[in-house]
Amino acid sequence: MFFKQFLVKGMGCLSYLIGCPMARKACVVDPKRDVQDYIDVARANGMEITHIFETHIHADHVSGNQELRSRTGADIYFMEGTPVNFTHEEVREHDRIEFGNVRLEFLKTPGHTPHSMSILVTDLGRAEEPWFVLTGDCLFVGDIGRPDLAGEELLEEQIKNLYDSLHNKLGALPSHMEIYPAHGEGSLCGKGMSSKPNSTIGFEMAHIPVLKLSFEKFHEEMTQNFPQRPKSFTHIIETNKQGAPLLERCPIVRDLGPKQVMNFMKKGAVVLDARDTAAFGGVHIPGSINIGLGPQTANWIGMVIEPDSEIILVVTGMEAYMEITNQLHRIGYDNIIGYLHGGITAWQEAGMPIEHLWQISAAKLYEKLKSGDYKHLFDVRTRMEWEAGHIKGAKHLPIDVLLKNIPDIPKDDEVIVYCGVGYRGNIAASFLQRHGFTHVHSLAGGMKAWINAGYPVEK
Repeated sequence: MFFKQFLVKGMGCLSYLIGCPMARKACVVDPKRDVQDYIDVARANGMEITHIFETHIHADHVSGNQELRSRTGADIYFMEGTPVNFTHEEVREHDRIEFGNVRLEFLKTPGHTPHSMSILVTDLGRAEEPWFVLTGDCLFVGDIGRPDLAGEELLEEQIKNLYDSLHNKLGALPSHMEIYPAHGEGSLCGKGMSSKPNSTIGFEMAHIPVLKLSFEKFHEEMTQNFPQRPKSFTHIIETNKQGAPLLERCPIVRDLGPKQVMNFMKKGAVVLDARDTAAFGGVHIPGSINIGLGPQTANWIGMVIEPDSEIILVVTGMEAYMEITNQLHRIGYDNIIGYLHGGITAWQEAGMPIEHLWQISAAKLYEKLKSGDYKHLFDVRTRMEWEAGHIKGAKHLPIDVLLKNIPDIPKDDEVIVYCGVGYRGNIAASFLQRHGFTHVHSLAGGMKAWINAGYPVEK
């Protein structure tokens, strides 16, 4: 049996290619939208992709099932009753599909979504018993799936289903059985996933604290403290229900001159500046949002920018452009209408208006706080980060709260924001600028710079 795990860094999406080189057949489970990796690996090992399996309707990334079917002709499979509106096959609980030495058996494991499934995988060349289980978003390494994404009206049913799936379905499997989930560290589909790519049933049942709770305590835990649901999730779920458009049908991205960018902005287009914090701070297009290119860019775009927005990119070169468009497509943000040709230099040389987001150093901030020469200092980190230590005089305003509730303060007041290393701080500061705040600073290097400079931390 051939087996390979694929990771989308930052988003934490995990997908799988399972095949039998002797039978020359393979399947893909939970494919990402950019599917060339699967095709290349299958070809290199003499296999044809004949089946595509989805453990559930995903909320955090657009599936590559349509793209992969168009490239390979493979059939797409869901658990029976899954509400998708495109041609697909259904499996029922304990159905089996075999090709060569590979046997797949399907288990209903609802809870994260109403129609979630897990897949028992057997290598018949070694044994008749299953070797490992693909757990989808039901059981992760170090965490369990969140039950709230299907909607408030289904939460009670989802909590009961999740408890049953974890204890009576997956928990009933042999303790030595390996688990391979659909997500890992970086995903927003859970709260505290490990970076380890796999584990065993026994280890996770013994060491995930929530799995030791009574149902009553489990229920209490499952109704609170989940990561903020990004703006993108509803859009992604609907896209996955309808079937994502093929990438070849996405709008043609154009290289735009400064005047063209300005005209699109006047019509409501959003400028996404993917440069680093220092470059953006030095000079940027007024009203643009700074989400620097990094592993979790897609998650932050989904938090800040509306899914139906027309997007114009500001990047440092074609490599950055290809990476940011790939990340946008993964979350279904396909309406990319162009990029600023020549970058910010072309914008400046055209005499267009510019704006700055000055970084404030830890030393300068310390002097301001010492003299009382400041008005608003916001810590945009999470509650856990805040409680671990923060700057005295700061107010806690998590970025997910700020994005929904702009502070009710005069827009010409000085506002200083900080986060862990400056990335989220710049997102928050650029968001405030876009909404009319005229005197905004971001702490250069964030809390890390403050601590490294030796300044005091309050708990």
